[in-house]
Amino acid sequence: ESQRYFENVRRYRGYEPMQFAFHLLTRSGRITWDNLRNRDPYFVADVERWFQSSSRPGDPESELLVTPPPMFSPLEIGGLTVSNRIVMSPMPTFSAHDGLLSSGHLDAVSRIAVGGAGIVLSGPVAVSSQGRVTPGDVGIYADEQAVLWRDVVASIHAGSSARIGIMLAHAGRRGSTRPRDGGLDRPLLTGNWPLLAPSAMPYGPGNQTPLAMTCDDLARVQEEFVAATIRAANAGFDLLQLDMAHGGLLASFLSPLTNTRDDENGGDLQGRLTFPLRIVDAVRSVWPADRPLFAAIPATDWQRGGLRLADGITIAAEMKEHGCDVITVHAGQTTPDAHPRYDFETLAGYADVIRNEAGVPTMSTAYMTTSNQANTLLAGGRCDLVLYSPVIGS
Repeated sequence: ESQRYFENVRRYRGYEPMQFAFHLLTRSGRITWDNLRNRDPYFVADVERWFQSSSRPGDPESELLVTPPPMFSPLEIGGLTVSNRIVMSPMPTFSAHDGLLSSGHLDAVSRIAVGGAGIVLSGPVAVSSQGRVTPGDVGIYADEQAVLWRDVVASIHAGSSARIGIMLAHAGRRGSTRPRDGGLDRPLLTGNWPLLAPSAMPYGPGNQTPLAMTCDDLARVQEEFVAATIRAANAGFDLLQLDMAHGGLLASFLSPLTNTRDDENGGDLQGRLTFPLRIVDAVRSVWPADRPLFAAIPATDWQRGGLRLADGITIAAEMKEHGCDVITVHAGQTTPDAHPRYDFETLAGYADVIRNEAGVPTMSTAYMTTSNQANTLLAGGRCDLVLYSPVIGS
């Protein structure tokens, strides 16, 4: 780890001395926030004060002798102030009917919000009925769905200081499958709907073969994302995230494993970025300028011939150039036969590299379970937000 760190230390040359020192000390993962607090509480107190003052420049309260740890420091993103760096993205076990939220969704998400997270981020919300993963997925492709989402937003704003975000998604070739309690990516026995993808390649051997998208399909999906964005803005969401990971439609355009088109939307990485960036531009044009836009991207496909970390850096830089304020760093799930490494160090490392190579704020999805992990990442400038995903249900 030390060799790799020093070979790439230029990546951190813009850090202020306090953060550089902390990042250097914690580079291997063997020394963490809690370790340092036990070894040298005065140094960690200095780091806390520095982090708080950098989070609130010019704020007299940032000079207090007793300051909160990094995970409880505020953050300004794209005109929005978030009270702390914790993002909770609940994974509900409830099923929707015709894309409509159930009362269970509303109650469960509200319970998460009052827990103190800075941001509550929805799970994937389909932009069309064809873009659902399962028949039980929620959507925002109809006005009656948007009304229920507005109730959720109003409830959270009334009962907590949390900001609420929506993640817009299109399942692409991973759609038309059974509810998750029936197994992951298992096709429906009846009631299937046609799938769309950049190329006519099924997700797995037993899955439905999608239709390769035509120009009309591309235009229609773009309109669906725009319409969903307008509904989300009118519902009062504080931020919006585009799901370009998890093997969905937009992720499938990014990867050479799933995009074999020979038109302007395929070929090299710049060609494969064309349609996802077109969606970003269209969404940014109708999403309020003072509300942040996030993009969830894969740092790597974890498969030979697929996206590599260098590609993830390029994708993140392009997303930033087109108006994305934060990059949520995921990995894998592009294909079912990848060789994933879902460990904390690997995923946290991807967020670090993308943040400091592409020069864009990141959210780490490193399966965190402790405050020690979160504070180590944030204080070291490895990410700007940390994601937790509790399971909610009745």
